[in-house]
Amino acid sequence: MPKESGHKKRILYVLKFLAERTDDNHGLSVQKLLELLKNAGINAERKTLYDDIEQLREFGYDIRLEKGKDGGYRLASREFELSELVLLTDAVQSSRFITEKKSAGLIKKLASLTSVHEGKSLSRQVQVSGRIKNMNETIFYSVDTLHSAIDGNKRISFYYFDHNRLKEKVFRHDGKLYTASPLSLCWDNEYYYLVAYDDETENIRHYRVDKMWDIKLLDEERTEVEGFSPAAYTDKLFGMFGGKESFVTLKCKDHLAGVIIDRFGKNIPFRLGDDGYFELTAKLVLSPVFYGWIMSFGGDIIIKSPTEAIEQLNKTATAVLDTHK
Repeated sequence: MPKESGHKKRILYVLKFLAERTDDNHGLSVQKLLELLKNAGINAERKTLYDDIEQLREFGYDIRLEKGKDGGYRLASREFELSELVLLTDAVQSSRFITEKKSAGLIKKLASLTSVHEGKSLSRQVQVSGRIKNMNETIFYSVDTLHSAIDGNKRISFYYFDHNRLKEKVFRHDGKLYTASPLSLCWDNEYYYLVAYDDETENIRHYRVDKMWDIKLLDEERTEVEGFSPAAYTDKLFGMFGGKESFVTLKCKDHLAGVIIDRFGKNIPFRLGDDGYFELTAKLVLSPVFYGWIMSFGGDIIIKSPTEAIEQLNKTATAVLDTHK
């Protein structure tokens, strides 16, 4: 083997061993590194190993030497800290739209981004089995297609389905083929949604991606919606339920200030009263989930306007009471 080729292979193995086997609590001595290289079929001397480590440092790798009994060389900085990998792992395992099989595969890949020692610790925290997970493995292909449509400025076609009480797939509107102009993808309440412009009704609608079937790119440019903001659109919704948009004035007890800030953000203006309440006005989508949210506070949030929202809340509350009598 030519000297230069052998050097390149050796230095790559040194980096591989440091990445896989070292972290803040685990190092590799020079002797151990030489043994690992020998097991990989590469003979090296201490001096060449020191030179390799110095070259890796010059290239930008944060390789440090810790003195002492349990010391040695270690890769001190990585692209992801362990705490960041734990956060990403939690997001993957708690997500309903990612199947159990895909969750396990993604978490395994995340674990490979740290040392084998921290990777084992990360895997021990994972509890995917038994959680409610989506059974539709095709969702990842769907997301890829939708990204391509948005990036390529193309319209799409698809079928949309629900499940009946026999848990069978039933396509909406007797198997109607939907067409739409995709605007953005958003993640809400552990599900992926497509926000799209419906050219037929001239409205913005959203669809759960795991319920979209046979998504295809059309050879037609999508309709652009001037001034559309994904964040502004989803902020109006409760639980991604559609409905009529309206300016709603709410009267809330003072102790719910934190709840309101969590829901609407700190920039929502409060009108403070002297009766233990404050008021706010926000543009919202009136939906069953919105009325359920209001009722969940047991009278501590009052709808002041519009009248149609007050009337619908009373109808919804009465229906719930009548059903449970």
